[in-house]
Amino acid sequence: MQRRILVWLSILALVVVLAIPQVVNGQMGRSPGMMGNPGMGGGGDAQTIHQLFAYHNQIHRTVEEISGGIRAVTESDSPQVVALIQAHASKMYDRVNKNQPIPMIGMSSTLPTLSQSANKYQRRIQLTAKGIAVTETSDNPELVAVIREHAREVAQFAEQGMPAMMNGRMR
Repeated sequence: MQRRILVWLSILALVVVLAIPQVVNGQMGRSPGMMGNPGMGGGGDAQTIHQLFAYHNQIHRTVEEISGGIRAVTESDSPQVVALIQAHASKMYDRVNKNQPIPMIGMSSTLPTLSQSANKYQRRIQLTAKGIAVTETSDNPELVAVIREHAREVAQFAEQGMPAMMNGRMR
């Protein structure tokens, strides 16, 4: 019973977080593609992250462990969700490369380590027609483990949406 209440409260919180900026900006009822350039102003990085949670069921993600790290492909059949994925990943890599703060960093148990270790691993992002392909590698075995765990966290977000974070399933 408590779990059901927690799930409903999580959903309600997500609706409120997503709806308030749209109401304030006069965008309620408009599709994501009509909200301007996602992640590049118009609502910011946190709004893009929340939209990705909301549309998680339209996201397909595969993660392959490779020597020294991972290769992950994150895509969608929805052009609006593709734009969100590409904007989010590009912006986060840009922040890591420039040692800038990362919004909502506490959502991930691995992101703080990755952002503090930016010069200790290699990152490559390729835009695809339907999203992104990311390769992350390191010569440091401990950092490889963190890279792989982060890939699993993101996969849980893509699969489960906000409940993955709210239910503490990330490990």
